[in-house]
Amino acid sequence: MTSALPFDATRLAQCADEIIVNVRELAARGWTPATSSNFSRRMDAENVAITVSGRDKGRLVEADIMVVDLDGNPVATTQKSSAETLLHTQLYKRFPDVGCVLHTHSLNQTVASRLYAADGAIRLEGYELLKAFTGNITHDTSLDLPVLPNSQDMPELAAQVERLLDDGPMWGYLIDGHGLYAWGRDMPEARRHLEAFEFLITCELEFRRLGTSSAALSRSAP
Repeated sequence: MTSALPFDATRLAQCADEIIVNVRELAARGWTPATSSNFSRRMDAENVAITVSGRDKGRLVEADIMVVDLDGNPVATTQKSSAETLLHTQLYKRFPDVGCVLHTHSLNQTVASRLYAADGAIRLEGYELLKAFTGNITHDTSLDLPVLPNSQDMPELAAQVERLLDDGPMWGYLIDGHGLYAWGRDMPEARRHLEAFEFLITCELEFRRLGTSSAALSRSAP
């Protein structure tokens, strides 16, 4: 006799399908090299569907998606999720409207995280694409994308993120030498935030090659 699962298996299958389709597209762009990155989708008030650690993100199948609770503990499985699971579940736990968390390792994200680590953030200013972030209604604003020190101490790293979240709205952050976390109310919104950050980071790297930045250009504008 099989015990009933403590979650809706149909909902897990729906979340797994959504993760697989979207993550394969991100992998095809080269944003998840060498089995890196991790992705999750809220299933209900207590459970989260998340990628199993160490899987090739370009070849995900349903068995590569497992369930954890809001403290990051595996639910009804012996599979293991990423060591960074706590960075996902802290967002679900704190914000009931967060429905999706995406973490990638694109070349631009990783290079920018190293270049801007000493500054603690990348200032994004004056871009039309700032309106891609939920709640922003104008390009005439600035947004600081935080860059956190890399650490294997997940509780300490999560505590640093909590302090940043206390300071105001956030849509993502970078970790030095690592990659980008972005989130949203659902997969489309999380992807929009992720793709907007990727584009704006790429712009800032190009400006840096030219010896300027979006913030400097805004200050010099008449």
